[in-house]
Formats: sequence, structure tokens, C-alpha cells
Amino acid sequence: MSAVVPLAPYAARSAESRGRIHAEADDPNRPAFQRDRDRIVHCTAFRRLEYKTQVFLNHEGDLFRTRLTHSIEVAQIGRSLARRLRLNEDLVEAISLAHDLGHTPFGHAGQDALNSCMKEHGGFEHNLQSLRVVDVLEERYAAFDGLNLTYETREGILKHCSRRNAEQLGELGRRFINGGSPSLEAQVANLADEIAYNNHDIDDGLRSGYINLDDLAEVKLWEQHAGAVREQFPGCTGRRLISETIRRMISAQVDDLTQSTSVAIESAGVSHVDQVRALSKPLVQFSVPMREDLTQLKQFLFNRLYKHYLVQRMTDKARRIVTQLFEAFANEPLLLPPAYQSADRAAQYRSIADYVAGMTDRYAMREFRKIFSASELELR
Repeated sequence: MSAVVPLAPYAARSAESRGRIHAEADDPNRPAFQRDRDRIVHCTAFRRLEYKTQVFLNHEGDLFRTRLTHSIEVAQIGRSLARRLRLNEDLVEAISLAHDLGHTPFGHAGQDALNSCMKEHGGFEHNLQSLRVVDVLEERYAAFDGLNLTYETREGILKHCSRRNAEQLGELGRRFINGGSPSLEAQVANLADEIAYNNHDIDDGLRSGYINLDDLAEVKLWEQHAGAVREQFPGCTGRRLISETIRRMISAQVDDLTQSTSVAIESAGVSHVDQVRALSKPLVQFSVPMREDLTQLKQFLFNRLYKHYLVQRMTDKARRIVTQLFEAFANEPLLLPPAYQSADRAAQYRSIADYVAGMTDRYAMREFRKIFSASELELR
């Protein structure tokens, strides 16, 4: 059994947490960040991620990633990084599992459509919506709304935020106004997210047939590791070749990030999480050569996969579903479930955004059919 490695001085500690919105007694058996993780796993929004799009819609195949499987993969990569860097694994895992709780149905297409619909009503940011889910929308406790997570987990969930919204968040939004960085755990979760979606989108893209191995030969990072696999295992082809190559790519990125980050931390001379927060630039980073390779990979995925005409067809349908649902509810709020109806017009728009953002792909399609399809008038 491996020995427990003590946390580094600059790691976040449950005992030093800045606390929760609503005061609660500590749990004698679970540190604060572990409690956050547990609350996230048991919440309704987390279960909904099973039927929310990553790249491919849920009904397009049983083996494609969903927001749920993606979040689990982010958490696994994040914990590996945290252990290597002697950071708080529970906090990294909590942030990783919660980072997409506010995502709309249909992936980024749904988010862009909802943001456009809300343009005159405060806009829509999925990171801010994830925070809204854990602060306000979840209904699990008698004493308060939301999950009442710690400041540190909420800080990590909020990766991006407009200045206008940051000004309304008090201490949590200050870094977006004055400059600064979140904890190293939040930074690790952010790049674990990038590692997960870049590499697993390759896997899903190949499985879909929208990209192929010949296409990937132009991607330096892929070809480097695929070549090593072919050299070591000359007869390796198909799914084994793909899985072995992606596994090695992820390992190479984790190794690179660990080494580069360790150097950056030592150079910065930080010895406490608050010193990390005072820095204008994040310390968790890839080396320059790895960042260049990842930029090429992301450009490839953008041009060859995300812009593939079949992906674009579904993206267009998704935008129309989200837009038309929003417009229908805005024009006639009585179409909404009673819990989402409000006499205040400004509050009504935000409530509609909450309702639409909380939908799974299949629920959104079902609502669309109920409202717009004459063939389904019998549905209630």
C-alpha cells in the first residue's frame, strides 16, 4: 500500500476553507471538500448530465461521450494531476464533477442559442449557470437553496465571468475585476477538462467516421504516439491502436503539465493558496512545445470534426429547438410548469433560461414536439 503523501504548502485545505454561504457545522467524518463532492454527485443536475450532449447527441450512439461521462473523465485526470502536485484531490474532484452542471442541452450550440435569446435580459454564461445551480436552483435541503458548497469549490466552478456579472458576486467575482487567479486545484480542474475533451473528441470522432486515421496523420501529437504504438506493436490496428494512442497522448500531457507546473510553482515561490490567488497569471500550465501541439490538435478538431457538415446539421437543429422553445415560453409563460412562472417580467426571462438550460437533449426534443407538433396533441 502506498504511503499517504502530505499536501504541499500551497494546496487548499478543508480546515482553512473560506466557508459556505450558509453556516453549517463541520462533519466529523468528512472534510469540507469531500462533502462538496458528495453533494454534487447526489444532486439532480448531475444526473441530468447523462443525457446532455458533449459533441454527439445522445441518440446518435450509445458509446459517445455525454456531459456525465466527460465530467467523470475530467475528475479522473484531475485527481491524477492533484496527486502528483500534492494538491487537494477532493477539491479538484468536486470542481471537475460540477464544472458542467449549468450546461444547456445540445452542447455549445444550445449555449450559444440561449445566450442569444437572453441578450437583452442579462445574457447566459454556462459557468455562471453552473454556479447558479449549486447556489440557488438545487432543492435538496430544508435550511437553504442550492447545495451550499464551500467558497473554494464555487471559485473553481466559475472559470469565466463577464465583468458585469462579476460585480454582483462580491468576493467570488473579485479576480475577474482586479486580476488574480483561483486556487491551483481550480487551475488543475480547468486543464484536466481540456485534456479530457481534446483527446476523447478524437475517439468519438473516429468512432463516428467523421474523421479517420489518415486525417489524423497531419496532427503531430497524434502521429508521434501512433508511430510509437506501431513500432512497439506492429500488428496493432483498429480500436486497439486508437485506444493505445489516446492513452499515451493523455499520459504525455499529464507528464508535461506536471513538470511545467512544478517549475512554475518553484519559480513563483508560493507557499500558501492566498499567494497563488494574488498572481495575475495561472501557474498550472503546459510547456511551450506541448501548448503548440495542442493548439494544432484543437484547430484540427475544429476544422474537421466540429465543422463537419453532419455535426453542423445537428447543431443547426439544436439552435432552432432552443430558440423556439425560449420564444414560445417568453410569448406565453403559461406554457411553463407553474414553478417557473413569475409575475415579474425580468425574473420570468431568467426563469425561462433556468428551465431550458436544465433540460436534457431528449427532454428538450420532447417539449418541442409537445408545443409545436400537431401529431402529438395527445401528449400532456
